[in-house]
This record gives sequence, structure tokens and C-alpha cells, in this order.
Amino acid sequence: MKTIEIYDSVICDSGNGCGSGADREVLRIKTMLRALTSEGKKVLRYGLIENPDVFTRNREISEIIEKNGSDALPITVVDGEIKRRGSYPSNLDLATWSGMTQDELVMMLMKAKMANRSFCGGDCC
Repeated sequence: MKTIEIYDSVICDSGNGCGSGADREVLRIKTMLRALTSEGKKVLRYGLIENPDVFTRNREISEIIEKNGSDALPITVVDGEIKRRGSYPSNLDLATWSGMTQDELVMMLMKAKMANRSFCGGDCC
């Protein structure tokens, strides 16, 4: 099983990301990583503020940040290989890297959406 790691500037644990003005992209990635984890995929997300030791232990990540600053974040690593810098991967990229087909991705996202709906269907409460 492949390991996907995302090195990010900050991780917020509140329900809406980092407060009411949270970036939609951050919310998308958070939801996607939660769905992949629930499917048994190995995905890890580290925050520079929350996990500085993880950043310093990875020489390649440390060098990129020294050279480019935090603008290089997020950085996505798959099995030790940097796949993306400066932006989050797409849902399809994450699914492909974790060994899923596009159909499996669609089913996983539908399942995650249904799990997050309220008792009355999600739109009426």
C-alpha cells in the first residue's frame, strides 16, 4: 500500500477548517483525506506549526522550505517521491496514487457525502 503525505503550512481541526473564512481547497483536501482514510488508505497530513519535527526530519522537504519558504507548501509526497509542490493534488491524483480507479473514487465520495448528511436528508434541517 502506498503512503501519501501532505506537508502543509497549518492544519486546523475545527469543523470548518480554519474558521468561517476557510479556503474551499483546504476543506476539499480535508474531506478527501478523511474519505481515503476511512477506505483504509494510508494518508498523512503534517502542519508546519503542529508538526515541525516531521519537517526537519525530512531533508528534502527542509531544503525546499529553506530555499523557497512556506510558499512551496503544500508538498505532496507519495512513497518518498515528491509529486506536487505549491498546490494540493486533485481528488483523482490522490485516488490514483492510492490505487483507486475513477469509478472507485466516485463511489467513495458518494459514500462519504451520504455519511455526512443529516437525518432529514441534509437539506431541510
